[in-house]
Amino acid sequence: MIDTDDRTFPEALAAVAGISFDHAGGDGVDYEPYAAFPSAEETTEWIRAWTGNQELDGDAFLPFGMDGTGGQVAFRRVRPGRPLVEQPVVFLGSEGEAVVLSQDLTGFLWLLADGYGPTDFVWSERRPPRPSADLAAVAEAHGGAASRRSAAEVVKAAAAEFPDFEDEIFEMCR
Repeated sequence: MIDTDDRTFPEALAAVAGISFDHAGGDGVDYEPYAAFPSAEETTEWIRAWTGNQELDGDAFLPFGMDGTGGQVAFRRVRPGRPLVEQPVVFLGSEGEAVVLSQDLTGFLWLLADGYGPTDFVWSERRPPRPSADLAAVAEAHGGAASRRSAAEVVKAAAAEFPDFEDEIFEMCR
């Protein structure tokens, strides 16, 4: 059973929310961090709207940011007994995209630190990394310097651990 009572906003996400993201000219990181988790009711409403499945309660997801189109970045609570920050981070996009971004919050922080947002790994063409010293400092403070990986390594490891993520999500859809 997954502990869905833990809705404490991680300190690392609060630090990310305090950093300004450059969206200028479409060349910046398309990510808008939240300062707190949406309510359980809002999360349920979102996952039901996204999947068309009115039987879902949203407990398996905890959104903490979005892209400019409203696609949600969320923890997917699938690791029983593990803390929230050790749950995988996923993106459910406004156009039906379903991508596992990282194995945990630390990986997602390094993805941001490399200058990538959630949609940058949805399509095959990627722009070069544009590292952010501010976001790298957050990632290092919360994951340690030894946890550093490139965004490509983060996404590849997540896809390898959760190869059936997209299929599992689309099985929820009605």
